[in-house]
Amino acid sequence: MSSISTANLLPTPPQEDAWIVTYQKLLPHWQSVSRSRQRSTIPISISRVNQFDAARLDIEMSAMLKEQLVKVFSVIKPGMLFQYEPELDAFLEFLIWRFSIWVDKPTPGIGLMNLRYRDERAMEIRGKVRTGLEGPGLTVAQKIWYCIATVGGQYIWARLQSFSAFRRWGDSEQRPLARRAWGLIQRIEGLYRIASFGNLLIFLYTGSYRNLIERALRARLVYGSPNMNRAVSFEYMNRQLVWNEFSEMLLLLLPLLNSPTIKNLLHPFSKDKSSGSSEDVSSCPICQASPTIPYLALPCQHSYCYYCLRTRCAAAPSFRCSRCSEPVVAMQRQGGMTESKTNTQ
Repeated sequence: MSSISTANLLPTPPQEDAWIVTYQKLLPHWQSVSRSRQRSTIPISISRVNQFDAARLDIEMSAMLKEQLVKVFSVIKPGMLFQYEPELDAFLEFLIWRFSIWVDKPTPGIGLMNLRYRDERAMEIRGKVRTGLEGPGLTVAQKIWYCIATVGGQYIWARLQSFSAFRRWGDSEQRPLARRAWGLIQRIEGLYRIASFGNLLIFLYTGSYRNLIERALRARLVYGSPNMNRAVSFEYMNRQLVWNEFSEMLLLLLPLLNSPTIKNLLHPFSKDKSSGSSEDVSSCPICQASPTIPYLALPCQHSYCYYCLRTRCAAAPSFRCSRCSEPVVAMQRQGGMTESKTNTQ
């Protein structure tokens, strides 16, 4: 009786074709999951700072090449390339495009930031990705249109603006056709700036397409290698930013400072006055030579050369003595009559 109850409690073995039935039931679900994974793309985020740095480095590289080229021609004839500046800029931009983008290589700035151009249209067709950084480079048509827009477009626009400004199309005395052309140029420039600002806002939100040319061509910047760090260190960039801000602050403050006032403020903190007594009081404090026509600065009675003292008083009405920083109100020849500063001028 106990053996019969034990046999009833044991589970019955599955049928031989049970796994086949289960596989056929799960196969459609598995196929749908695999298709959804193949169709889905991996979202990637490219650093916006890297993309802006790449554009800035390209501008600096072009400026360096232009500076060297201008120096070469300045020896032959100074200022010869000034009237051909748009052509020179277009030539340098074409050289950078020819030896970088045309041969499927990044520009110098893009290469330093570990970036490259990718055709986003091909990625939408392919769909299947592994890391999100795969994808072909730009097509021949995209490269040509990129050159036309960046090199030819900028050159034509620069020449058109310089020509219209030279001909004074915006003056009221010009013909109606010239004024209309000038107004059209201004409207096009305004629309372009508005579109660029809108593209900048979209770029800051999505991180794709820095400018309108890249957005029109669907040329997106992606990382060239997923394991490569930034080529430009933050330490160098911080030093450069600090130095630029410090130099701009000095350029702003230096014209506002008065050197005699600074000398008067620092005079109490200078060395003891006994050290000044060791100086040769018989020499002129301006030219450091023995005065040929000695004159005295009043009221401090220090000796100067006549021409040194007169030129300083004429140049600066509030001239102070170089030895004691006293205001000079008049000058007197040693053993002679007193001359006021107004008479010396």
